[in-house]
Amino acid sequence: MKNSIFLLFVCGSLLAPSLLCAADKSKPSGNTIYVMTDDDGTLHNYSSFYVAGGTQGSPTLTYQQSVNSGGTGIGGGYFGSNRVVLPPSSTAQCEYVSDANSGDIAAINIQSQQLVGNFLGSTNDIGTSNGIGMAMNQNYLYAGYTLSNTIATFSVGAGCQLTFLGDITVTPLNGGYVAGMAVNGNILVVTYLDGSIQSFNISNGIPISNNDEQDAAGYAQTFYPDGLDITQDGHYAVFGDDATQNVVEVSDLSSGKLAPTVLYALGDAFRSITPVVNSATVRLSPDETLLYIGNSTSGNVSAAFFDKNTGRLAGGCASATLNNYYNPWAYVGALATRDTTGNGNVLYAAEFGSSIGIINVTATDVTCTLTEAPGSPVTDNLSPGLISIGVFPPRPF
Repeated sequence: MKNSIFLLFVCGSLLAPSLLCAADKSKPSGNTIYVMTDDDGTLHNYSSFYVAGGTQGSPTLTYQQSVNSGGTGIGGGYFGSNRVVLPPSSTAQCEYVSDANSGDIAAINIQSQQLVGNFLGSTNDIGTSNGIGMAMNQNYLYAGYTLSNTIATFSVGAGCQLTFLGDITVTPLNGGYVAGMAVNGNILVVTYLDGSIQSFNISNGIPISNNDEQDAAGYAQTFYPDGLDITQDGHYAVFGDDATQNVVEVSDLSSGKLAPTVLYALGDAFRSITPVVNSATVRLSPDETLLYIGNSTSGNVSAAFFDKNTGRLAGGCASATLNNYYNPWAYVGALATRDTTGNGNVLYAAEFGSSIGIINVTATDVTCTLTEAPGSPVTDNLSPGLISIGVFPPRPF
């Protein structure tokens, strides 16, 4: 079983829903920064809301409340599959959370912190094996169902409503399953966690293949793209590989489809700092000067300098092993930055098992440091296996 795959994980110590009444349910002001989760609970699923606070160098997260998604999860899955998505806008009012076991997408109003509704694709859409990953723009939400290898398209309406438009079936080259997805403009890029990748034209909503399905450069070394991100101008797709090293691949999208990937084995840049293994999740900083990497099986995060004009990666830095690694959490999941400008200043990391790590970022043009904040990690009591988080307001791309 690949390192970035964790199938079903059932936690016998899930808190009873009645304990939620102890949370502070007051609503902060409109400029509040939230970190939100997909707890992926197997009995009841929740999206837990945390409020960002603290001081420079000592950022904090304070639990506010949890919203019942109305569905159930599976407590695990692919690290690169986003289970929390928001429209890429500072005025976004909606959070979407996938319920892999019940097969629906839950819509939650961010300001009222209330469930709006649950939306299903077709009866063919099944994500019970390794989850339902999502990607979205202002008009459409795309959901990738791992067991059925289908991608469903939903139109986004007023009041966080979704309308199912249809689905397509994908055929990975090496027997894999739909994993990470990212959207920019008229292109949807998908990884299959078997070494193959593909892009689709989404100018009319439902994806149409660009006929560029291919094995990434790392496939020959059993490095398999899992998570991905796309630059703000849509020029480059950046893939984080499920690998025994710290490996990232970059593809030029300027032709409107995927060019062969360029592989960057980043281990040498970080070996003197700390071992870094597996790069299943990646996230560009808001200014695109840094690529943040979740090193899922070494329990730390790293960052590489990224040139958004050339797509090249170089050097960087890595954190020490994050607190409480393997006691009780294991594996780094999704990454998100606190701020929507600069390098993001604070990096959040989903920690499978379950908590949220808080990492301070400092960087110049040639050096950077990633230092875990005092009081990190923050426990997510309602999650049997946290993989995905989101931040409001979201990064603008």
